[in-house]
Amino acid sequence: MKTAPNGSEDPTNEATLSSSTGDEPVFREPRITINRVYTRQGDDGETGLVGGQRVSKSHARIEAYGTVDELNAFVGAAGQSLAEARSTAPADRTTELARLADTLRRVQHELFNLGSLLATQSEDVRPQQPRVTEVEIRALEDDMDRCQASLAPLRSFVLPGGARLNADLHVARTVCRRAERRCVELAASVEVDPLAVRYLNRLSDALFVWSRWASHLLGADEVLWAPNAAASGRAG
Repeated sequence: MKTAPNGSEDPTNEATLSSSTGDEPVFREPRITINRVYTRQGDDGETGLVGGQRVSKSHARIEAYGTVDELNAFVGAAGQSLAEARSTAPADRTTELARLADTLRRVQHELFNLGSLLATQSEDVRPQQPRVTEVEIRALEDDMDRCQASLAPLRSFVLPGGARLNADLHVARTVCRRAERRCVELAASVEVDPLAVRYLNRLSDALFVWSRWASHLLGADEVLWAPNAAASGRAG
């Protein structure tokens, strides 16, 4: 069991989370009401954490979960590109495209769970607070293995493009890498659940695989890196 900063056993580990039985949810449902967006409380350059603490909007914690929020938006954009691509995709590929769409939507929920955790100081984390666990990491790995089984090995690096969905997934991948770096930076000064970094590391890999998988399903050619396609290579 993970140990909390005060030396006591931390009740937030995976064993506790997976102990739910029957219809009991693993994570608590949101208990919020949003009936007015602006509050003016952030006009001084500070914002509130889940535990009520006020911190600067330039704080590394805000940068970390803010980048995760940005990533969520890009994953949503990729999901919309996928929905539009499905309308013209070959009939025998629509089932797999629908599966990818469901996966991207699941990832959006997982990213919001991760944002909830990052917005909470370690001493304020509660047992059923949304987060990412080993379950989410294994799900990403399993899906990558399934997609990779139908993809040809790469003989060069790939460039984003060939299909809009491919490019959108690559954009999400690069933002995911930045979110991972922000979490590593945060972990240098405060306690951060190591599963947060592991999840983002695995998700960036998954977004790369899904970009290739999307091109495969859409019948789009992959754009391979060709060093001599640069201006210098063409000069001769």
